[in-house]
Amino acid sequence: MHNDENTVPVWDAFVRIGHWTLAAAFLTAYFSAEEFEDLHVAAGYWVGGYVIARTLWGFIGSPHARFRDFVYGPRTVFGYLADMAKGRPAHYVGHNPAGGAMILALLLCLAATAVTGLALQAQSENEGPLAPWLGHAAAPLVATPAAAPAAGIHAGKPAEQAEAGDGDSALEEIHELFANLTLGLAILHVLGVIAASLLHRENLVRAMITGRKAAVPAVPRAGLASRPER
Repeated sequence: MHNDENTVPVWDAFVRIGHWTLAAAFLTAYFSAEEFEDLHVAAGYWVGGYVIARTLWGFIGSPHARFRDFVYGPRTVFGYLADMAKGRPAHYVGHNPAGGAMILALLLCLAATAVTGLALQAQSENEGPLAPWLGHAAAPLVATPAAAPAAGIHAGKPAEQAEAGDGDSALEEIHELFANLTLGLAILHVLGVIAASLLHRENLVRAMITGRKAAVPAVPRAGLASRPER
């Protein structure tokens, strides 16, 4: 592994603290959805707030936190993955191309999870920032088909309540879909971190705690390249 003399500062405090608190907030929201609604909502607000803050930080933050430092085209991303499969990926001081693609995917899925959660809260509880548009005073986001019974009764409920209930159900399924997709991406992210740590002989988990990362691979291997910092 690397000592401090061979490392350079990479991740600023905002990135490091945000990374770990986001992970904790998402897991809290995910596993509290069924039994602890207030905790689920609070954690979900934290996730949504962080996604907004991290997106802004991607434009105005420290050099390695900016999108321009780690967003690459598909050819570069797949090329890096191919080199990784061969055991000789280039070393990047900041996020590698696959890690950068994962960050974008996670941010998009987290944003979708948060937005659908807010929409569900607005429709079912008439609360939250989307309530003025999606709450009880507004039309349901997902309406039932027009062929409702003329008597205004659907499954023993008035037509308006039935439409709102069906909309809630559809939103809940979409919300759960994005939450599960985010969890799957997070698992792939952890596996990628483990693989990169082994290939480059560096502890990337510790790097996200200390903020320091290797400037070059600790033990260069045949064919293992080192990419200069841009």
